[in-house]
Amino acid sequence: MIFDLHCHTREGSLDSKVSILKYISEYRKLGYDGFMICDHNSYRGCHVWDQLKDLPELEEDLKGFTVLRGMEYDTKDAGHVLVVMPDNMYFRLLHVRGMRLRKLIHLVHSCGGVLGLAHPFGAASSSAMGFTNMDHDLIEELDFIEVFNTCESELSNYLAGELAAKFGLPGIAGTDAHREEYIGMACTEIDADIRCNDDFIKAIIDGVSFKASGTEREETRSGKAKEHWTGVLGYKAYNRGIGKVRSIHRKLGHYRLTHTSDQAHMFKKKWKEVKKEKH
Repeated sequence: MIFDLHCHTREGSLDSKVSILKYISEYRKLGYDGFMICDHNSYRGCHVWDQLKDLPELEEDLKGFTVLRGMEYDTKDAGHVLVVMPDNMYFRLLHVRGMRLRKLIHLVHSCGGVLGLAHPFGAASSSAMGFTNMDHDLIEELDFIEVFNTCESELSNYLAGELAAKFGLPGIAGTDAHREEYIGMACTEIDADIRCNDDFIKAIIDGVSFKASGTEREETRSGKAKEHWTGVLGYKAYNRGIGKVRSIHRKLGHYRLTHTSDQAHMFKKKWKEVKKEKH
């Protein structure tokens, strides 16, 4: 099956111009089997899709087509991370940026989800290898790496592929699309029948074949600005500032999830199951 595994929607990302229905329409024309919503620190696009998917007028368009529900999360110490949780599992905690990668890994795995670095060698302001304080030992605890991103350079994507090979992780591809012209410029071929998040997670855990490919876009003015030192420092200051302001909400939410009796029990059970399946 063929997917674009990194798409930003107008419904969920302030900087995206593409609606969910536009993605469906265009990707069906191109012969794709689906795409994944990956809005910034938000499930707003996913919630809108949950309201749209059962509309009678979409029934024909959705036959054999899959919309996965993910998120692109801004960590404090490792840039952007793509997160895929089990079906119908939305954590408001993930709407608060700034969690450290170690804690994010524990949270996602404890609930049976998977996660991986987005464009790890991309702009230093939002990519893992641009963070000097990142714990590189945590890479082996991830589940996949985005090895092709349409918005990145050929060198950036090559290095991401080398990183995935070094740690034996599957590589995925995504357009990171915010505009219509990037639709169809990346694809991930998955040797499995993917109809929902749970299917995707199972494919990752089972080690099925993933093949990433695509075409890099031309360098843009906004892309150059992100790479400039002023852009890097500006974005990091903004990201950490927002994360700091809302840190009390994140800490409180994490405490409730991990210390209430029902949730704590679920965490322990899920974590043991995931570790057992992986080893």
